Parts: sequence; structure tokens; C-alpha cells
Amino acid sequence: MQAAWLLGALVVPQLLSFSHGARGAEREWEGVWGGAQEEEREREALMLKHLQEALGLPAPRGDENPQGTPTGEGARVTENDAQGEEEGEEEPTRTPSSRPSPSPTPEDTVTYILGRLAGLDAGLHQVHVRLHALDTRVAELTRGLRQLREVAGDTRDALQTLQEAQSRAEREHGRLEGCLKGVRLGHKCFLLSRDFEAQAAAQARCTARGGNLAQPADRQQMEVLTRYLRSALAPYNWPVWLGVHDRRAEGLYLFENGQRVSFFAWHRVPSPEPRAGPSAAPHPLSPNQPNGGALENCVAQASDDGSWWDHECERRLYYVCEFPF
Repeated sequence: MQAAWLLGALVVPQLLSFSHGARGAEREWEGVWGGAQEEEREREALMLKHLQEALGLPAPRGDENPQGTPTGEGARVTENDAQGEEEGEEEPTRTPSSRPSPSPTPEDTVTYILGRLAGLDAGLHQVHVRLHALDTRVAELTRGLRQLREVAGDTRDALQTLQEAQSRAEREHGRLEGCLKGVRLGHKCFLLSRDFEAQAAAQARCTARGGNLAQPADRQQMEVLTRYLRSALAPYNWPVWLGVHDRRAEGLYLFENGQRVSFFAWHRVPSPEPRAGPSAAPHPLSPNQPNGGALENCVAQASDDGSWWDHECERRLYYVCEFPF
């Protein structure tokens, strides 16, 4: 019996110190291994408790017992304390360890940095893929825009061609109409327009129809034009624009084509008869022409007698066009 007691006194403290060291190591890795280490400690504590009861030995002295409960110097662990600790260890709710987790090693830091760099590289690859897709789309849109510009250019050229053809057709139509509805003399045709226009606007409308304002170059053309206007506007007397003006220089009369006028038919007051008295003076409303100076630079022809009168160029009158035949 004494030998058994000595054996227990030698073996049990060694077992208890071994258990205490094992529990200390397990607490350091408690955050890693979790519930499996906690169950192992419970089995060791229960084994030591049964061994102490079988040998009848007191608990070892120290700052804390095998179960981690602080004790005073020389205190003993009773059966009730063991049972209380056993019940506490068997509670389903376990509090997390208050010990700090192990510090990361340099290898862990390098591994973490490499992982982050790999994630950044994958993100950059995705950005490059999307940029490539965007570049492809931009290239397609640029190609489409170039094609649209080419089509627009072709359409513009075609439209310009159509406009030129329409202009030629309108000029040809105006020339034929002038010769069919107006009066023809040699290689000219005269056509009266009963639209009121300023002299410049009248010239533009004659040009759009393939002609110009009338430019009687000699007495024969003047007589033909006078008969045509008298018959068209009788019994009234209307001034009709001709293609004659002195806008460039006062007294220098030119046709619309730039040629200098060499034949004139200005209105003149009839000379009084030799036996007529002073009452036969010319009427103030029909003075000799031209008399407007720099204010009246365009020439119109009277439809009753064919005489020329100078007028303000902005005055709106009938006009007569001439067309080549």
C-alpha cells in the first residue's frame, strides 16, 4: 500500500504537469482547431479526475488546477469542485478564447500580397478586354460614319446634278415659252411679264428662265418691241423695265450683259408749232428724259409710244425678257 502511494505521488504530478502544458499549447491554437481541441481537453480532465479518485491523492499545488481554476497556496480540490468544473466544461455554450490569434509569418504576408496582385492582374485583364471591345466598336462606328459621309457626298453630287439639270430645263422651257408666247425678231424673242418687280429682281427672274431683260440694240428691234408692248397693254400706258442702266457711272448707259448702249429712244417734249402762243409750253409732268440724275439709274420703256424714261431702280414695274433663238 505504501509502495502504491509512492507510485501515485510520483506519477500523478507528472501527468498533471503534462496535462497543464498540453492545455496551454491547445489554448494558443484554439482559434484554429476549434471544438475538436476543446473536446480533447474535456476527456483528459475527466481521466485525471477518475485517476485521483482511485488513488485517493490530493490535487497538486500551484497557481491554478488542471482545469484552469485559480487556487490559494495549499488549497485542495474537492469532489464538488471537480463536479462543478465538469458541469461547466459540458455546457453547450462555449465562450471564445480571449487569447490573441497567432501573428502572421512573412510567408503569410507574401502570400497575401501575391494574392492581391493576382486579383489586380485579373481586374486589369478584364479592363483590357472591355477596352478592346470598345475599340472594335469605335472602329466599326468610324467605318460606318465614313460610309455615310461617302453616301452623303454622292447624294450631294447627285442633288447638284439634278439641280443643274432642272435649271437647264427651266431655262429651255423659258426660252421656248418666250418664243412661243412672245414675239420673235431674227435671233431674239421678247416676252412680257405682268409681275411687278424691282429692276434687279426682274433681271434675276429673266436669267432663271434662260434670258435677260430686253436689250433693244437698234431701231428695228425698238419698233418691234414698241408694237408688241402697245398691243399687249393697250389701252393703258405702263412703264416696262428694260435691261439698260447707268449704275456704274452717271450718264454711261450699259446693257445687262455689260455692252455699251449705242441706240437711245429718250422721251422728248414735242417742239411747239411756230404759230403757237405761250400757252403751248410743255407739261411739267412729261419733261425731257433722262432727268433723275444719280437718283434714277434704271431705264423703263413706255408702252404707248415706246419712249425711254429713267426711274429709281427699286421701283416695282412690269418687265420684258428677251431670249436667244
